[in-house]
Amino acid sequence: MMNGHTQLYGIIGNPVRHSLSPVIHNGVFRRKGFNAVYLAFEVHDLDDAIRGMRGLGIGGLSVTMPFKAAVLPFLDRLEGVAKKIRSVNTIAQEDGMLIGYNTDGSGAMEALEEKMSLQGKEVMILGAGGAGRAIAFSLKERGCRLTVANRSLEKGRSLAEELGVEFVPLPIPAGTGIQAEIIINATSVGMHPLSEESPLPKEMLPERMTVMDIVYRPLRTRLLQEAEERGCRTIDGLEMLARQGAAQQRIWTGQNPDIGEIKKDLREAIIDKFETLNSKF
Repeated sequence: MMNGHTQLYGIIGNPVRHSLSPVIHNGVFRRKGFNAVYLAFEVHDLDDAIRGMRGLGIGGLSVTMPFKAAVLPFLDRLEGVAKKIRSVNTIAQEDGMLIGYNTDGSGAMEALEEKMSLQGKEVMILGAGGAGRAIAFSLKERGCRLTVANRSLEKGRSLAEELGVEFVPLPIPAGTGIQAEIIINATSVGMHPLSEESPLPKEMLPERMTVMDIVYRPLRTRLLQEAEERGCRTIDGLEMLARQGAAQQRIWTGQNPDIGEIKKDLREAIIDKFETLNSKF
């Protein structure tokens, strides 16, 4: 039950009301018995939002599009990979200081490393936005041989130059051979309501490749469906989502939540959302 001692957390973005982050964090708070609540805040003025965080003593915020880079000037300090990539998806308020972190990369790495060793693997990452940058830097740190592919030539080449890796433009021409052992989609291609789209033609997915998609609405994107048809190993978007949320909990509360319970909450929430959508038609 909420009372005068309830600690407030939340997510800022625009749009953000569709976010599954409240499912993750409120579920953890409930199971751990924390007197805390996590809400979605659709923000129009970032300056006002961060002032509100300071003024109201909000313990922590998740940050999503379009604020992952825009929020940097409002923070007192950056930690870990957030310093390198200049992108934040997590803010913690500690003794009046706002500290920025990024858990996207670690969440993706945990999901991948549960399946395989990444050292020396040939990886192509699709997308050079906030999540793509975090994942790319994390892959580079693990000794992967990396190729960056992106629709925006300027942004894609900039990331590839920072990392000292190869860049290829999207879309990749049909018939092009891809040598990567792992492909990670960090673009929005395939996300609801454009769920019939895929960032790569099916013919480019050789058997036994590992294909990861960070999109989770729908859970089985067209890319993942076609990868399975081609005999690839697949990793869906809930794997990274659950783990980056767990990492946020470690930052905010020092607790290490159960990934299986988080994934169970998320799958139930996705089923409920799509049943509600279907009932309207």
